[in-house]
Amino acid sequence: MKNKILPIAFSLIFIIIFILFYKGLQDTSIYTPKSKIKDKVPVFSVNQFNSDKTISSSELFKSDKFYLLNIWSSWCVPCRKEHPLLMELSLRENIELIGLNYKDKNKNANSFLNELGNPYKEIIFDKEGIYAIEWGAYGVPETFIIYNNMIIEKYIGPLNEQSLDEIKNLIK
Repeated sequence: MKNKILPIAFSLIFIIIFILFYKGLQDTSIYTPKSKIKDKVPVFSVNQFNSDKTISSSELFKSDKFYLLNIWSSWCVPCRKEHPLLMELSLRENIELIGLNYKDKNKNANSFLNELGNPYKEIIFDKEGIYAIEWGAYGVPETFIIYNNMIIEKYIGPLNEQSLDEIKNLIK
């Protein structure tokens, strides 16, 4: 009798653990961080990219204008994937693109921009990753749409055609 109970108990435990893991993988909201939509833009002063000058958030983001803040890095493969979409958005007059270069080496970031083009009106440098945390970012790439110093939309991961269409509709 004991010989039969032990294998059955192990099988039941294995099945329960498998079901728990399977359910956890199916529920994507468990792993999606909460976005900071409708929050004010964080107040900060940060170094400009390729410069020792500092710039404040109040200098970067003016009222009555749409901004797209894109957190990117040269070592980020999804950043390369979304870059052509950022280049397309940079041609629009009703939105300004701000880049936040995250935990990157200046030389590598410059090579990335020279190779793929620079869609950003301004780039700020976050060598330690502190400012990205203030934005509520969990990684790269992440994109924030800002209007009147308020975050009105957040995109986690690389932009795609659908998110590009959403952004275009937001800034009309």
